[in-house]
Amino acid sequence: MKLLVTGGCGFIGSAVVRHLLRRTDHVVVNVDKLTYAASEEALEEARHHNRHVLIRADIADAGAMRQVFATHQPDAVMHLAAESHVDRSIDGPGDFVRTNVVGTFTLLEAARGYHAGLDASRRAAFRFHHVSTDEVFGALGPGDPPFTETSPYDPRSPYAASKAASDHLARAWHHTYGLPVIVSNTCNNFGPWQFPEKLIPLVTLNALEGKELPVYGDGSNCRDWLFVEDHAEALVQVVEQGRAGATYAIGARQPRTNLQVVHAICAALDRRLPDPAGPRSRLIRFVADRPGHDFRYEIDPARTEAALDWRAPHDFATGLERTVGWYLANRAWWQAVRAKRYAGERLGVDPRGASAAGVGPVDASAAGVGPVSASAACTSPAGIAPPGDQPLETAA
Repeated sequence: MKLLVTGGCGFIGSAVVRHLLRRTDHVVVNVDKLTYAASEEALEEARHHNRHVLIRADIADAGAMRQVFATHQPDAVMHLAAESHVDRSIDGPGDFVRTNVVGTFTLLEAARGYHAGLDASRRAAFRFHHVSTDEVFGALGPGDPPFTETSPYDPRSPYAASKAASDHLARAWHHTYGLPVIVSNTCNNFGPWQFPEKLIPLVTLNALEGKELPVYGDGSNCRDWLFVEDHAEALVQVVEQGRAGATYAIGARQPRTNLQVVHAICAALDRRLPDPAGPRSRLIRFVADRPGHDFRYEIDPARTEAALDWRAPHDFATGLERTVGWYLANRAWWQAVRAKRYAGERLGVDPRGASAAGVGPVDASAAGVGPVSASAACTSPAGIAPPGDQPLETAA
């Protein structure tokens, strides 16, 4: 199969490309604009692989996208190109609308024209896999059940709203024009090659450099975590096995509060590389919360697991150990990023000038230092129940 992968030099996209070349026989046509967060280095051996071609192009450029389809004749699309950092969407929402909304529309139109010209057998086999986020569903309370494929949309940030719009466009092109679209929604990813504006790499690198470790609000906001290589594996199974018109919720059942995540990073670094100045948890500082910060996200992946016969191989602890080890072994990459592209400065500051909540060092006893486990704030009622029998257009 020949796959057109958009955003294949980004964090998740590059993991998909690496997985495709290492674990399948598929050919990869990688379209990436190579913005600030992209890295050709993340392609690793794919940079010179005979089943991979990299095209530097903008998905919002209609002519360029038509040319890519006409020249390379893909059998399927995996659409991962997106602006994805919530804090940056607060500072500059226009880039998110242009890439996530206009770019997705442009790519859908190019795919629609290409799909219409295929012969019957190739047209029936074609898939357009639109990769999205759980943030489109809004925020969960402490006792709410996790998101599923049928959760209502309630985006709260400019980023989430732009991804929700792109999801709606993708589904509309399926229902209106018959383009065989599949949508997947996932939780927070982490792992090697993640740009250091995101929580796990930012905290890891700050801790290594002896800098303060910023935690928004009181650190109780909860996210569900998925190791990026596990997500890549699931995404490839979706495009290979997925049903047109279906939605797949991809997760690993690994919820953690932000403060738990930061303490886990500190503990992992202290085990591997002790700091003579003391435990790195001493560097934690509570800072002003993000504007409109959603309290909790969590995904119930049961339907996807059943439909694909897939389950995430890594738990949070195992994935975090691999991630921390990777950043320790790849200082040259992230030091260059910190020097030239992003030095770790605060983004997404409340334009209304909200003051910091509880700024200062963490009281270790009050912060619950110790083994990482899902806190009461992160748990769903009685765990995750098996899927019901209601007829749904989901992964079933």
